[in-house]
Amino acid sequence: VCNFMSHEKCLKNVKIPCSCIAPSLVRVPVAHCFGPPGHYKRKFCTVCRKSLESPAFRCEVCELHVHTDCILFACSDCRQCHQDGHLDHDTYHHHWREGNLSSSARCEFCKKTCGSSEVLSGMRCEWCGILAHAACYVIVTPECTFGRLRNMILPPNCVQLFSRNFSKLHCFRISENMQTESDEDDDVDGSTQGSTKDIQISTDSSKQTLKIFDGNDAVKRNQFRLISVPRIAKNEEVVEAALRAYYINDDQQEYELQTFTQQVLLSDDVINRNDAAEDSNLGSVFRESVPEAWIIRAKPKDEEVIRIYPAWLKVGMAYVSLRVNKDSTVQTVIKEVLPLLGRQTECLQNFKLVEVLMGSKQVQRMVLDNQELILNRLKDIRKTSIRQMNQTRFYIVENSKSIVQVDLFVGGLPPQLSPEEYTNILKEELAIKTNVVSVSHVYQAQGAVVLQISCFSEAERIYMLVKDTVVNDKPLNAVVIPAVMASKIPRNCCPLLVFVNPKSGGLKGRDLLYSFRKLLNPHQVFELTNGGPLPGFHTFSKIPSFRVLVCGGDGTVGWVLGALEEIRHKLVCSEPSVAILPLGTGNDLGRVLRWGAGYSGEDPYSILVSVDEADDVLMDRWTILLDAEEAAEGAENGIAEPEPPKIVQMNNYCGLGIDAELSLDFHHAREEEPGKFNSRFHNKGVYVKVGLQKISHTRNLHKDIKLQVDQHEVELPSIEGLIFINIPSWGSGADLWGSESDNRFEKPRIDDGLLEVVGVTGVVHMGQVQGGFRSGIRIAQGSYFRVTLLKPIPVQVDGEPWIQAPGQIIISAAGPKVHMLKKSKQKQKK
Repeated sequence: VCNFMSHEKCLKNVKIPCSCIAPSLVRVPVAHCFGPPGHYKRKFCTVCRKSLESPAFRCEVCELHVHTDCILFACSDCRQCHQDGHLDHDTYHHHWREGNLSSSARCEFCKKTCGSSEVLSGMRCEWCGILAHAACYVIVTPECTFGRLRNMILPPNCVQLFSRNFSKLHCFRISENMQTESDEDDDVDGSTQGSTKDIQISTDSSKQTLKIFDGNDAVKRNQFRLISVPRIAKNEEVVEAALRAYYINDDQQEYELQTFTQQVLLSDDVINRNDAAEDSNLGSVFRESVPEAWIIRAKPKDEEVIRIYPAWLKVGMAYVSLRVNKDSTVQTVIKEVLPLLGRQTECLQNFKLVEVLMGSKQVQRMVLDNQELILNRLKDIRKTSIRQMNQTRFYIVENSKSIVQVDLFVGGLPPQLSPEEYTNILKEELAIKTNVVSVSHVYQAQGAVVLQISCFSEAERIYMLVKDTVVNDKPLNAVVIPAVMASKIPRNCCPLLVFVNPKSGGLKGRDLLYSFRKLLNPHQVFELTNGGPLPGFHTFSKIPSFRVLVCGGDGTVGWVLGALEEIRHKLVCSEPSVAILPLGTGNDLGRVLRWGAGYSGEDPYSILVSVDEADDVLMDRWTILLDAEEAAEGAENGIAEPEPPKIVQMNNYCGLGIDAELSLDFHHAREEEPGKFNSRFHNKGVYVKVGLQKISHTRNLHKDIKLQVDQHEVELPSIEGLIFINIPSWGSGADLWGSESDNRFEKPRIDDGLLEVVGVTGVVHMGQVQGGFRSGIRIAQGSYFRVTLLKPIPVQVDGEPWIQAPGQIIISAAGPKVHMLKKSKQKQKK
């Protein structure tokens, strides 16, 4: 069935379930979260165990890889990353996934290699990452402690998310612009082509290839599997091959084949034609004209044995088996099951029977009506699809008054309004029903609200509608947010909140998102293009202690620190420490804090370990007030208004003159052709080219500005650029201040409450600083600065450039210093 191979002498040790029985062994069904199809080298499909040559799918949350035409047979055994409203267990078991390990992987127990690049072999726990052979993993204690990263992982039993109607992509906020339309219908094409490639290799004239449908649903979608059988095959042999193609290991005596002609396939009224096709010819399938296709059907039975799973009644057994006949209704089944579970004294009305379809992409639940005949129900499911019957379970569930609560973060609204005004906008634009929707949190400065919704269909409707809604020319955005139960977080656990900017640094962000989702709980990984940093901080707002990892350039770090500053008073942990994984071009802050000049593909696991061991340091932040004076004199009747004052935050440096002009030109070049700017090497090349064009410029910046430091006028030398630096790294790692000691000034530090002011004489001087041959001209050191601009001058703050109109610029220390994480030194020596 699934191409598993073993030595004869090893058969007695085989512990791996075959793909046809794997679904029945799943304890709690959890659907997978498939990204777009991609090419995965040296990986194997978990269903048919063959290598993935053509485009295939992988789950974004666990390490499941699967062919396009095998996706329907993957069992729903993804990691359980949150509680879905009705499960509650605090001990976590290892979540084993077979194969696709590196060939150097070693077993935790016998210390021999357990990985392979030839076949699926070896087991890995998706949470703690321990590796073992298939024969060794069964002796491991089942409880999982989450391994080396246990203090950074947000424990799944602390996260609650009612996700009934939302796809897994929505639950984990995986942006859908990278999603190709992965509708069921696309899988259809995949499954038809995929299975064709396996079979039609046999050009043997004694063989025939048949199309097999597994029920009405497959006929409607034209979704078949191909089997190859000898031309003189008996009916039983064909039935057996058909069952095997659909990963079903039942007795072939219980199934039969019906012929299907092309006319029937094209007819919409499939259901009514079935009876005409009932008496299929037994004996040999081979006739004068082989029918186009066959449909495999279950023979009707008068009684059956079904399994009833005791849902979450915390009973020792996995399921109870029950014999049902033509007269058994859902109610009689409940009545017979309760005594078997030791609940005979309880009232029948307190229980319901739930049918659960464990699809690989979505787990669907349906409460059955008490009077429904259970055998008819089974017959209907088999008629629709016999594969589906294999993935259907019946659970007995207590009727608890479960409270539905979906939290939806809605951003992009106009800032600084009152909660009532936000509610009115939402009523107007989204027609929200106020009896089931309430505004639970308001972030006025950012123009965002969090909605609490007590009805699934309303939550889904609002979520879909927000995407197409524009308020004041700004599109709204919606993010499904989990509820974190802070009281359940262990005392020594300090979860890591990860922000990734997938647009930074050569687009490495995509792979990092996948890696961090896999190593941690995906609920703690946020993509910054999807609503910015606020949804992440809101999710973590009740956690008593957490740290932050920002993956992006210096601009991204400034964005997250700015958001943290604005929302700090609403967080229980108001001063989380921030680590950096530099993905930008310059990464000066990353260099100063020893995180390196830029990410170049290091193992994400070791990055997380470094964050865990990093040291806490403080860093100054600065506020820059830009106040343009009156508008240009040319304005008639003085009607033109001066620009309103603008306030920006600064972490690294602020430049006026030539340095900002180069940034501005680079910025324009990138906006014109963003596709070309996807490598640091290319970006730096553009910088050099822009610089060479300005080499002959002579400008007298010192005549166009005046500088006051701590209330004293400072005489400026003849320069072309003036730079205020907070950290000892500028322009991709150059030391602008220089290292030699100076009696006039103190040694610069990032937490001393002082800024250093340095001048450069032109592009050549800047190039010499970059090369390490010279340093800048030291001008001043202080904590309060006033710069007067006498004419428009380019200005840049942390790499964001613009032209500033004449007027005042005031630089002063911002609120409290921020806690940053500096990579510890021992790691560097290693």
